[in-house]
Amino acid sequence: MKLSAEEVAQFEDEGYLFFPNTFSSAEAKVLKNAASDVYAMDREEVWRESSGVARTAFAAHTYNEAFMRLGCHPRLIGPVCQLLDGQVYIHQYKVNAKVAFDGDVWQWHQDYGTWKRDDDMPEPRAMNIAVFLDDVTAANGPLLFIPGSHKLGVIDAGHDLETTSYPLWTLDRETVTELAEQGGCVAPTGPAGSVLLFSSLMVHASPPNISPFGRIIVYLSLCQVDNHIRQFNREEWIAHRDFTPIEPLADDCLEELIGNGEQEAAE
Repeated sequence: MKLSAEEVAQFEDEGYLFFPNTFSSAEAKVLKNAASDVYAMDREEVWRESSGVARTAFAAHTYNEAFMRLGCHPRLIGPVCQLLDGQVYIHQYKVNAKVAFDGDVWQWHQDYGTWKRDDDMPEPRAMNIAVFLDDVTAANGPLLFIPGSHKLGVIDAGHDLETTSYPLWTLDRETVTELAEQGGCVAPTGPAGSVLLFSSLMVHASPPNISPFGRIIVYLSLCQVDNHIRQFNREEWIAHRDFTPIEPLADDCLEELIGNGEQEAAE
């Protein structure tokens, strides 16, 4: 998937791009089934809310075939390499759930703020690309963005160790209010299979999900190879230390799993 000149300009101006229906419903279903398998595992990489329901599965590409293939998918890797103008590696891989009624908040933050402070990533030559495994609506805890906030560099933040199970460098309310008054606040929504690409400097958050409709989003945090992290303070499955450039697979790599699943069901 190659970005047009207009899309590149939009990304540079707003800090994000949204592509509905990048993956078919069948491909999204394969990934959602994989998420259910991963969340059922008793692994240290699977973090849970205080209620016990899954919150995040880290590094799922290292222990699940479907997520391994997604992490090398050309529809994701191509646009990121184009924007960063170089090869990339996986800095972080998360399968984030907002389960019905119990999905907790992700506070206002910049991802690069955490990567810089905790991992010593030299520059913000990294970005996120996300895949919706469910329909994401205004009701079930969508991502919230402040367009244009990526142009401000690293913003002062405090280390929040208490709000949720995941330590995060977060922005205070006054800062978020000022930024939103300048840039507004948007919540990209769309069907399962949609893709959202956004700058590592984008100020973003997501509210709790108190609706009866859960949603799962997969996040690949991709970093230019020569910009890899310099400190190893966090677990390797949170901040990866394998800086090998991603080699994209064939475009039909997930479709192969659909065929395998149908064959196994028939047998």
